[in-house]
Amino acid sequence: MFGWIGAFVHRMRYTVIAVMVAMMAGLGLYGLDLPNHLSQSGWFDPGSESVKGSIIADKALGRDHKSDIVLMVTPPEGQKITDIEFQTKMENFVQDLVTGEKTKHLVGRDDPGIYDPFNAGDGSPLARESQRQMQERMFNLDENKAFVSIGVVGHDDTSILNNFKELKPAFDNIGERFDLPGARFDLAGLQPIANSMSEGMARDIHRAEVIALPVVAIMLFFVFGGVVAAALPVLIGGLTIAGSLGIMKFLATVTELNIFAQSVVTLIGLGIAIDYGLFIVSRFREELAEGYTTKAAVRRTVMTAGQTVWFSATIIIAAIACLLIFPQGFLKSVAYGAIASVALAAFLSITVLPAILSILGRRIDAFSFSFLRRTKTKQEVEDGFWGKLSGWVMKHPLKTAVPTVLLLLALIIPFGNIAFGGISERYLPPDNPTRQAQEAFDKAFPAARTEEVKIIVLYDGDTADTEALNTLAAEANAHDRGVPDDQKYFTKEFTMSPDNAGGGGSSASWGDSSYVVSQMAAGLRDPSQTDVTAEAVKYLRSLKQPDGMRMYIAGTPTLTQDSMDAMMARLPLMTVILVLVTGFLMFLAFGSIVLPIKAALVSALGLGATLGILTWMFVEGHGSSLLNFTPGALFAPVLVLIIAIVYGLSTDYEIFLLSRMVEARQKGASTTEAIRVGTAHTGRIITAAAAILVVVTGAFALSEIVMMKYIAFGMIAALILDATIIRMLLVPSTMKLLGDDCWWAPQWMQTLQRKLGLGETILDVEPDQMVDANVAASRSMSAGTYIASAPTSAIPSANSTSRRSRRVAPAAPTGESPRPGPAPQQPQAVPAPPQRPSGPAAQQPPAGPPGQPQQQPVTPRQRPATPPVTPRANPAVPQQPVTPRPSPAVGDQPVSPRQAPAQSQPVTPPPTPRVSRRPVTPTPTSEDTPDTGAWRLGEGGIRFEDATVPAAPPSPVTPPITPASGFGQAEAEFDDDDQDGKRAAGNRGDQEISVQDLLRRARDKGADE
Repeated sequence: MFGWIGAFVHRMRYTVIAVMVAMMAGLGLYGLDLPNHLSQSGWFDPGSESVKGSIIADKALGRDHKSDIVLMVTPPEGQKITDIEFQTKMENFVQDLVTGEKTKHLVGRDDPGIYDPFNAGDGSPLARESQRQMQERMFNLDENKAFVSIGVVGHDDTSILNNFKELKPAFDNIGERFDLPGARFDLAGLQPIANSMSEGMARDIHRAEVIALPVVAIMLFFVFGGVVAAALPVLIGGLTIAGSLGIMKFLATVTELNIFAQSVVTLIGLGIAIDYGLFIVSRFREELAEGYTTKAAVRRTVMTAGQTVWFSATIIIAAIACLLIFPQGFLKSVAYGAIASVALAAFLSITVLPAILSILGRRIDAFSFSFLRRTKTKQEVEDGFWGKLSGWVMKHPLKTAVPTVLLLLALIIPFGNIAFGGISERYLPPDNPTRQAQEAFDKAFPAARTEEVKIIVLYDGDTADTEALNTLAAEANAHDRGVPDDQKYFTKEFTMSPDNAGGGGSSASWGDSSYVVSQMAAGLRDPSQTDVTAEAVKYLRSLKQPDGMRMYIAGTPTLTQDSMDAMMARLPLMTVILVLVTGFLMFLAFGSIVLPIKAALVSALGLGATLGILTWMFVEGHGSSLLNFTPGALFAPVLVLIIAIVYGLSTDYEIFLLSRMVEARQKGASTTEAIRVGTAHTGRIITAAAAILVVVTGAFALSEIVMMKYIAFGMIAALILDATIIRMLLVPSTMKLLGDDCWWAPQWMQTLQRKLGLGETILDVEPDQMVDANVAASRSMSAGTYIASAPTSAIPSANSTSRRSRRVAPAAPTGESPRPGPAPQQPQAVPAPPQRPSGPAAQQPPAGPPGQPQQQPVTPRQRPATPPVTPRANPAVPQQPVTPRPSPAVGDQPVSPRQAPAQSQPVTPPPTPRVSRRPVTPTPTSEDTPDTGAWRLGEGGIRFEDATVPAAPPSPVTPPITPASGFGQAEAEFDDDDQDGKRAAGNRGDQEISVQDLLRRARDKGADE
């Protein structure tokens, strides 16, 4: 499918770019006003008892607006809040507020929500008594502070916040406007806090656009060495964010999206899109460096890196989709937005980006510096830093794995001190004015805290004993009687007696029925102590419900506690689903059951270390003064979000690493060599991708919101650990220790994977698609080997020879009479095509002298024109007759380089063909006899099933070996039972494919042992 996508995108490149860019631009314009459609709700479990009780109270008693805006007033130095002149001026301000042009955004004086201690009413004795009661509660004991409670109109949290934004200018310059010089006015309450968080997140997104994108572009310039190549991933990132805004706005019209979703989606979507663009552009430049045409390079890029990108997106989406099992709307909102942005990033990376590459072609390196833009060949990459590092790790796997695991376990230790809490003003920076106002208000008026615990009772007013409510209140107050203040749960007592300042109890009818809803409330002494909050809620719920009454414990602290309990109850299920789904997807890609298990364990270590670092920072407070935040309990849903994101990212990088290892494995590398090659080819790219994502998240690490800092630093810690300690050291060492067992899976699972055909495409060389004729002539393979049809399990050799001795046993005789070999031919300037063997396999020739090791020379692949080979007489060895291909007249036919020579005499090796990669030319020794599984190698030829290909006899001068696949010193290796992986020699046009092209090359197994 991905080959078809690559070909289609190349053919319709201009149309693809025009359509997709227009769509993303349209979605971006449509989503410009997304913040106006985001919700302040979604923090709590809608199925909890506290939410049900809150809904009942709001429906019967009306929404509680007294905490929407809290204006705390401090008179000038030397004055008291009780001064008549000061009170008169304050009342003028309140009256102007409720009767001015902003009055439509406020609840009226007759509604519960505006509590004004400066209002004397009509001056009657009853009005003055009401004012006196209100002042007792809203003036502090020193009479130097007071507060006014103002309610904001709205039917939900989103509409209330939007109305507050319209109302906020009315609180500017109060002292100048109402002749109150020296007075101080501090704005606290729920809506100012929510607005400060909303503005902080908007600044976070702007900061990411202004700081992160230019820095990422500079980094990409040094990665690619050119302006054009560096700009492409940034372009994909910009298109992804534009499209994501439009998709999220559409989702906001059909479901509730939390306000934090936009920041989280921008963080994830921008980083992932740039990473995917980096992988695609890097692979395209690599294919061009290998000599392919632009068309072939685009197709091969989409078939390899494009498929890996799409599968990586599937893994991340599967991980983030696990958030949907939680009831909190906040997590669902982030999941919806992240899924949309990641899917869009992957789609643009395999459509728009390849289309642009099709137009650019080799101009991808335009506006670049030659010393930076040079793309290394595969062999140079494998001989570089990453190849050497992985080689060292595999020589010392235990010495590498054990210290690495111990280090990660040590980083997990601080996680034992984790503490959870609710969202509050402490999520704002310590120097934020709104937070300072709220903390000053809580200190001056502790009994009027906005985080109240409420007891809500529903009963039939015609039959219930209302005196039972007073008994219930007395039982609720029993814990705090006779204990020190620091051990009390609540700031005041529960009571059904109402007061004029919004405190006390209240009752109202439930619609038109006879049922009545009563409510009592009291604030928690210290809401930041989550363990005390949990104990207080548990204590209230343990009270006996009065007969004929239904009791609910609600309020903000209870809502938070129920949300944490729901999250912890479903966290084990989320973990199981996360591991099983991602593991199953990895199995479908790689055909191994061991690799997903290993990936899950490694990812769990990295995740645990990340959470330990976050606890050390944000709970224990290390670095809090430098990073401008207050340590404390973490908002529980953010922890779940971090788990999903970090696990998805770590598995994502695992996919890119393993895909290159499997690609090397399928091209003939042993497990050890596949690990080295995979690490070498992905080390630089994964490190660059992680660094880019660190820069993007680093912009959000400067956020004013502690929640965003937590997410950003969590991703930074996970990326650094994953790209260094885990991918450089732990993964190669553990795979080396596992050996060939890495690729194991039960037979029935291998069969399932082959039938589904979801394995990653492994491409061979396509000489007919190359620009350089010399490079094309040195390679003759067909493209399109699938993992699903070529399992990666290691099968022991079927030879009867010991792996230590590396001696190949002669093939069993076929029972047919031997026949003399063909007569020697006269040399010609240009050799004819080699003869194809036919007929049943023949006997092996006799072995050499005793004690002399048998050695099979490897004949390098030839270019079309090669120097003539001096003919020799045939050895006296019986040989199966062959049917020659059509050739020039008898007597003029040259000897093929792969045809057995006439005599067992030294031959002058033909020159090694020049290829675009730097060859490695080791000298074979007696230990170099390949382990070929079902193949039989001997001096008389190479046999597979009924085919025999003559091979050259040993020569005193061993010709150099030029590896075609770039794996260094190579050996032939085939699995005995891997029938799907066997390929027979065939033709590509008039060019014969040599058997050497069919052998898997791998490092000498004796060296590994």
